[in-house]
Amino acid sequence: MENIKRVFDLLPHYKEHYPNQEVAFAGKVNGQWRKYSIDEYIEQVNIISGALIELGVEKQDKIAVISNNRPEWNILDMAITQIGAVMVPIYPTISEADYKIILNNCEAKICILEGVVVMNKIEAIWPETPTLKQIYTFINRDKYPYFDTLLELGREHLHTEEIEKRKAEVDEMDCATIIYTSGTTGVPKGVMLSHHNLMNQWKGVQHSLSPWVTKAYSFLPICHAYERALSYVYQYRGMSVYYAESVATIADNLAEIRPNIFCAVPRVLEKFYDKIYDSGRSMKGIAKMIFYWAMHLSERYKVEDRYWLYNLKLKIADKLVYSKIRAKVGIDEIDVIVSGAAAIPKKVCRFFNALGITVFEGYGLTETSPVIAVSTRNKYGREVGYVGEPLPGIEVKITDDGEIICRGHNVMMGYYKQPELTAEVIDKDGWFHTGDLGRFNEHGLLKITGRKKNIFKTSFGKYINPDFIESKFIMSGFIEQIVVLGENQKYAAALIRPDFAFMKEWCKRHNIPFTTNEDMMKNPEVVKRYGKEVKKLNHDLGDVEKIKKFELVADEWSIATGILTPTLKVKRNVVMRRYSDLIETLFK
Repeated sequence: MENIKRVFDLLPHYKEHYPNQEVAFAGKVNGQWRKYSIDEYIEQVNIISGALIELGVEKQDKIAVISNNRPEWNILDMAITQIGAVMVPIYPTISEADYKIILNNCEAKICILEGVVVMNKIEAIWPETPTLKQIYTFINRDKYPYFDTLLELGREHLHTEEIEKRKAEVDEMDCATIIYTSGTTGVPKGVMLSHHNLMNQWKGVQHSLSPWVTKAYSFLPICHAYERALSYVYQYRGMSVYYAESVATIADNLAEIRPNIFCAVPRVLEKFYDKIYDSGRSMKGIAKMIFYWAMHLSERYKVEDRYWLYNLKLKIADKLVYSKIRAKVGIDEIDVIVSGAAAIPKKVCRFFNALGITVFEGYGLTETSPVIAVSTRNKYGREVGYVGEPLPGIEVKITDDGEIICRGHNVMMGYYKQPELTAEVIDKDGWFHTGDLGRFNEHGLLKITGRKKNIFKTSFGKYINPDFIESKFIMSGFIEQIVVLGENQKYAAALIRPDFAFMKEWCKRHNIPFTTNEDMMKNPEVVKRYGKEVKKLNHDLGDVEKIKKFELVADEWSIATGILTPTLKVKRNVVMRRYSDLIETLFK
């Protein structure tokens, strides 16, 4: 393990310990799995490195890769880093303006991209990105050289000796990647992560996986630091990684692959839960009673210190209900589901754990490589609602005002070409200030309680933590997204985007006609039902926290509309700008 100091050091380790791995990576091409063995993986990495050297790529040159998950992404990651260049992964869903900012900031020399939409965006800004010399596509689009062209060039110019020379010159403290993050605030910032940052992450995580885990499923964007960190864990363990065709095929792929591990954002797990819960509505009689008894039993699940009677009920529920759910959904061979990027509703987390699926909650930021803390299998090493223990080698403290700060091998090198922004988040003693609020329990597990910048004060001087309220409301089947507002106002109010898939079924059951989402949202019966739901969810909140007024929003909140980040977090500033007139009516 000590010999793996740089990203590409994973390759000889993989080859030495898992020489016969027939499926290192697999992605679907025209409906069929295209599988890469470890030998082909390493071979193509070296061929692409040779091609990049032939194209004049020098040490620390930046190469942008804009793509969904696919085996070629990993090939490029290794090929770029082993010749000392810098991989700049970019989401394929961002705006033309953001591509322009990122490509100019990092001074990308080559851009390798996927999809016609992305190609058109990059074409449009190419005249304004002077450092960008060449565009490549992943498949032949009869316009630019493509991935196979790179392979042909590399086969003609292997540059074997030069590759070995370049590898020897790469230091673990060199920058390996720049990951751009705008989070919920706006302008993209380039987070510089070294080989040292990246390779110390998986060392603290991989021990929590069972020895028999051999197959991973990946559908979260690998350009996100969390999924990427797990991809290194998978490679260290010699696992087969299957990439999802698309978000729409997650369920079908799960049933086909039957993996042992995958990473998900809470919203994906919530949708699984909602679909499973709603499936009981079509049942009849005793079968329906047993199904919902088992579902409600899961809501009382505890990881530790369960009474014998509850465990007995759990065994009965597993035999009658849970085992059938696991088989139907395709998670009957799962060891671990890793949930990150946001808080998972406790009800959903308890359900999967009761189902016999270990859910690891984790926490971190791109700036922390990304993991700060994660659940473990240790006694009291995981608890619903907590994000686990800090990884080995990472110090974590809670400041006097409740902010989580950390120091260690995970803290980024800094923001690329933005030293003033770096100084705002990393103090003179090396502590990174996360901007998140948290606390530890008696077992040393970390709990995230909110976002420091999101907390606001009402006109009465009372502080409100909107994250806490939103996490409670989002558990309702009626609510897809919510933003709580009220800074300098007399009370808290909210914009609510309904879960329209759920509401369509609700309207059908209650014989409420509608034509569009907007039409449904204006129906007095629907508005009345949301009023009832808000009143119910307000019940356990303090008086100052209760939502006094709300408005329903029919617009799509997505990455494409600019309201959600790539990890599906709401951009509060965008919402407040876009709905300023509607927000004003909430406080009249």
